[in-house]
Amino acid sequence: MPNLSIRSLLPEDMDQSDASLKAIEQSLSEIEVINKWLGGYSVILNALEQLPWPDRTMTIMDLGSGGGDTLRAIAAWALKNNKPVKLIGVDRNSIMTGYAATRSITFANIEFITMSVFDARLLDMKADITMNSLFCHHFDNGELVNLVRIMHHIASHSVIINDIDRHWLAYYSIKALTAVFSKTDMVKYDAPLSVARSLNRQEWKTILQQSGIINYSLHWKWAWRWQIIIPKTDDYAG
Repeated sequence: MPNLSIRSLLPEDMDQSDASLKAIEQSLSEIEVINKWLGGYSVILNALEQLPWPDRTMTIMDLGSGGGDTLRAIAAWALKNNKPVKLIGVDRNSIMTGYAATRSITFANIEFITMSVFDARLLDMKADITMNSLFCHHFDNGELVNLVRIMHHIASHSVIINDIDRHWLAYYSIKALTAVFSKTDMVKYDAPLSVARSLNRQEWKTILQQSGIINYSLHWKWAWRWQIIIPKTDDYAG
């Protein structure tokens, strides 16, 4: 059993530069299935529902957008709720942005940019809302502080973070689930490791404090997720 009292620093296979196109695309497909099964989009959609929504098109930027499935879920939610949105996905891996663009071709309001989230050019871009989903655990604490600061700088309205709670039940549940249905060694290895690399409540409080964030909400959501909302408007009461 891994020591889940501390964050693992082992690298995930998907983050490796030599990861194959076939393995990445199969993994992205399976991640989308996992998100649908475990309600992974509900954490982000619930956060959006809590925010005050001005009467105009809102630009939402997803940093570390992967296969783009979360943005597609947001686009469907926005259409259903009559909320005009422009959606931008940012990912450093061209395989992922290419896959995401292909899967999102029917959504005219989604675009993808191939760029590191730490690229200085990103600081010149603007969005109403910056967000990420199951992305923060990929970084060490110092990088994560920098990422939160970047997200806060770009956003004019709010920042939303959805990531995993490091818990033994989450670890063994996803390990068992992927052992049964996954067709790739990448997902079987990375899924439980993602839990081991994730943060607990106190660690998130420390990261936010070090990032200079004072006003925020931090809530546990099913299934073993943290929902963090950082408002930049006085209208949010969460």
